[in-house]
Amino acid sequence: MTLEEVLIQKPAERLQCTGKALEEVLLSAKDNDNLTVGVYESAKIMNLDPDSVSFCVLAMDEEFECDIALQIHFTLIQSFCFDNDISIVRVSDMQRLAEIVGDKAEQLEDAHCVLITNPADGSWEDPALEKLHLFCEESRSLNDWVPEITLPER
Repeated sequence: MTLEEVLIQKPAERLQCTGKALEEVLLSAKDNDNLTVGVYESAKIMNLDPDSVSFCVLAMDEEFECDIALQIHFTLIQSFCFDNDISIVRVSDMQRLAEIVGDKAEQLEDAHCVLITNPADGSWEDPALEKLHLFCEESRSLNDWVPEITLPER
């Protein structure tokens, strides 16, 4: 899909397409071992190798809305992403995000932050990731610095 095709889509179609693209990218990154899950794990990656980070997903649900420490971490992560030109989005369904990025064997308790990283050899490319970067770029041009994406239902 070209930028022109993305721009002429209706807003509802664009959001649905973007949600599917995010799910595709997360599953592909998980399969290629290019996924970091968790606020603290993400902060470590960002501190040690910021150039390896390609995309950031922040998830919030009602249970953690009043968690001041988590809000501070989100603010710091967002600031880091802005400073390093890393595309960033929010999702409101942390449970669905955890289903996508988690293992069946282990329950993910900290799916509040998910990073998609580039492999050291640069061999992994994903067209859906390009769609997400275009979506974020367009959102920033409309002063929506951390756009929200709705993940598709199962």
